[in-house]
Amino acid sequence: MSTFDHLMDIRARLGAGFLPLLDPDRLEKKDLVQTAAMFEENGADAILVGGSFLLSTDFDRMVREIKHAVRVPVIIFGAGNNQISAAADAILYLSMISGRNPELLVGQHVKAAPILKAYGLEPISTGYMLVDSGRQTTVEYISNTKPMPRDKPDIAMAHALAAEYLGMQCVYLDAGSGAEQMVPEEMLEAVAGYVSIPIIVGGGLRRPEDAEARVEAGASFVVVGSILEVRRDASMVRAFAQAIHRSD
Repeated sequence: MSTFDHLMDIRARLGAGFLPLLDPDRLEKKDLVQTAAMFEENGADAILVGGSFLLSTDFDRMVREIKHAVRVPVIIFGAGNNQISAAADAILYLSMISGRNPELLVGQHVKAAPILKAYGLEPISTGYMLVDSGRQTTVEYISNTKPMPRDKPDIAMAHALAAEYLGMQCVYLDAGSGAEQMVPEEMLEAVAGYVSIPIIVGGGLRRPEDAEARVEAGASFVVVGSILEVRRDASMVRAFAQAIHRSD
């Protein structure tokens, strides 16, 4: 079974999937591995590894050690060819359709494609949409793009539909790491009612209730990062998993 098929099976059985995100720059290597194992033990359906900006030069080794420590899929989430590892199960092949930076629409993908093929790494084609969160985030700065207005769901709907028509497997609405404001529920509801491909949502989620509300609004997968890296609390991870798994 492919990693994408595994995710679709999770969605079918549990209503939605829980994807905690680990940023290699935020934790020491040993803490990174221990946290990944703790995520799996407490309900993670897959683990995302990566970030908008990477200082670490040891990405491949860290992914290998995380993969050795868990059984759930390890999926790369990041930008640039310095965030590719043959040890991962898959990579979110992100095209930043909310911006007009050609490198992030297709340029980086052309450079990465031969590497992914050589590694046998499964690409999950994803339309990435950055949503205004109330302040400038790292991904906005690094990508040199403007986020979509949070009060314009019609813009998000059109972008998501374009992603579907271009053959992408899912769309990812992201407010960015540590966002002041999350992706609005109204925007998620509008997009979910307009497209048939799965929706991933993340950025700024701090409480299990935040995740639950986004599943109810139509998200198929919820990404939680900063709060879990800071707290590293097993009971909080379980609470997020229970809030997201609607059919558990």
